[in-house]
Amino acid sequence: MDFALAPRTPSRTVPAEAAPEPWAPPALRLVCLDIDDTLIDCTAAIRRSLHILTGRGDLWPLWDLITEEHVALVVAGEIDYTTMHQRRTDCFLAEIGILADDEQVSSFERRRRELLDHSWQLFGDVLDCLEWLRAAGLLLAAVTNASGVHQRKKIADLGLAPFFDHVAIAGELGVAKPDPVMFHTVCLGLGCAPAQAVHVGDKLDTDAIGARDAGLGAVWLDRDDIGERAPEGVHRVAGLAELPELLVSEYATIGVPAQRGSGTPAFTVRNGVL
Repeated sequence: MDFALAPRTPSRTVPAEAAPEPWAPPALRLVCLDIDDTLIDCTAAIRRSLHILTGRGDLWPLWDLITEEHVALVVAGEIDYTTMHQRRTDCFLAEIGILADDEQVSSFERRRRELLDHSWQLFGDVLDCLEWLRAAGLLLAAVTNASGVHQRKKIADLGLAPFFDHVAIAGELGVAKPDPVMFHTVCLGLGCAPAQAVHVGDKLDTDAIGARDAGLGAVWLDRDDIGERAPEGVHRVAGLAELPELLVSEYATIGVPAQRGSGTPAFTVRNGVL
């Protein structure tokens, strides 16, 4: 799938009487971005919280596995996110040999959330990438499989909210990636076709293949460089610093975006004014 960037400013707008060439690629108008482990180093924060609460540094793989199993129940519509959080923590504690009642489980989960609230950090390549995308005149959407309250707070606290034209959260919509409805809802909300959008995320199945199957351009962010070859119709990058070049070479014909000034979201975040 090839794209050309859609112009935003009147000076670059194609005159109404000029019909596009029949072979011209669809205009790239929208970049969708996953949040956890794409923009925010979620894994590192959770590892730290589990280490503090249990005194063990080897529990992330177990937590991740149990989380995947319970999120699948949410996606299937069998439980809601609040129930999932309680059941997941209960299951996790039982797996490491801690038998806890409901109050103790809730206390563990509450303390874990408090620790996380002070542990979230952006990856080092995030702000430059977001600033480049905004300077290129693209619409930006956050598309995340999470619960609404926690995810919106995280986005706001880290200064990401001003970058996004739209935020789509599975816990609020009742549908989750890789369901095509999730991606199509975002495109509809921003008034563009799936063929005019690209989605970027760290999960090969949930993000990249899900986006591809929904008709969007698909970019797999493989920060761990696991070496697995990207499937047909999916592009692979090892970091967000590679995304602008990919969009230019594979999806769009674009000049270098203009430098942004001191009033930009990235400037604000870097200088601690949230």
